[in-house]
Amino acid sequence: MFLNTETGGIVEEKMVSQGAFVEKGQPLARFTNTSLQLDVMSREAQVTEQLNFLRNTQMSIETNRLNLSRDLLEIELEISHLERRFKQASVLASSNTIAKDTVEAINADLHYFKARKVLNLERQAQESSIRNVQLTQLEDSAAMLNRNLAYARANLNKLTVKSPVTGYLSEFNLELGESKNSGDRLGQVDIPDQYKLRIMLDEFYLNQVSVGMQARVQINEKTHGITVSKIDSQVENAQFSLEAELPQSSQSIKRGQSLNVVIVLSDDDQNAFLLPRGAFFSTSGGNWVFVLQADGNTAERRNIRLGKKNRDYYQVLDGLDAGEQVIISSYSSFDNAQTLKIK
Repeated sequence: MFLNTETGGIVEEKMVSQGAFVEKGQPLARFTNTSLQLDVMSREAQVTEQLNFLRNTQMSIETNRLNLSRDLLEIELEISHLERRFKQASVLASSNTIAKDTVEAINADLHYFKARKVLNLERQAQESSIRNVQLTQLEDSAAMLNRNLAYARANLNKLTVKSPVTGYLSEFNLELGESKNSGDRLGQVDIPDQYKLRIMLDEFYLNQVSVGMQARVQINEKTHGITVSKIDSQVENAQFSLEAELPQSSQSIKRGQSLNVVIVLSDDDQNAFLLPRGAFFSTSGGNWVFVLQADGNTAERRNIRLGKKNRDYYQVLDGLDAGEQVIISSYSSFDNAQTLKIK
């Protein structure tokens, strides 16, 4: 598995050396990035300022709410007192004990405080609506700043390069003070027991191989069966590549090691034979051949069935037996004949 820088910077510390066995999550190197570190500090200050502003605003809003509630209580208390005085004054005025102007003054005060109560309730409703919107906006703003801060801190943590898997650090070329950009390749960690064998073949065989095809590889003087798991059909320098899973018993294998591999173009249980390539194919298309008879003087035409091929041979699936001799030269002069006499 490749190691890449997620955040650029300057190499400050190299904690392990190439070839070491490392655990998943183990720190491998530490970078420094002044710009990123200053950005994190700036974001932290912004978040602190915004949270302080949010708390102050919440306190101010709560103070206003309490003041309005207190004013409402005082207004209701005053209305209660004025209603009682108005009743008493109305009785006294009916007996001419007090002047009617006194009753009217009390009644005017009563109407005034009732109007104030209506205004207070309207203001409380408006303040509540504004308060909810304002608090929501402030909380959303604070949440966004916190997310940005968390992202910046995560990038800051990425300045410490850690192993993504457990394995051998096969490549790790870093020098102290070296500058790396985001995405630069740092090295590679090889996972034990998960190596893949890369097989290069001539493009001639591209149409003759398939996923699941069997192959044999020699490891430490022992032959192991392997299976083709992937085919890359892209041709470079007249070659294409295959991938095969190595057997579990190949712990001693190292990345980059060369091995001897034999690709099996046919299954052993098909009992197929190989027929040398020849000019006969251009006439018969591989559908029939002339087979030499036991007397050695004649050759009989016989239908056959061919399978896969390479540069030198055809795979015979049916029509021929082991040891039979076949004429493989051109048939162009006797393509309609059924029997040939050999002189």
